[in-house]
Amino acid sequence: MNTTEYLTTEELAERIRYEARTIRERLKDSVLLEGVHYIRPFGGRKILYMWEPIQRDMALHSGHHSLSIPMANGGRMHG
Repeated sequence: MNTTEYLTTEELAERIRYEARTIRERLKDSVLLEGVHYIRPFGGRKILYMWEPIQRDMALHSGHHSLSIPMANGGRMHG
């Protein structure tokens, strides 16, 4: 049984205290990766974020720089 919790962009924004626009324009596909942090159910346009991998990755990198987000290319986004 799959117990993954799926969130819309707006629900994720509320949980991590970011604007939904920031998630869509700056985090998606740089920090939040398709197949790792989000899926497109049934091949559609709608995006559902997977809470557990996001929570895990935020905690993994929180000790390095308290106000930065790790990026896929190895850099960090500050602010």
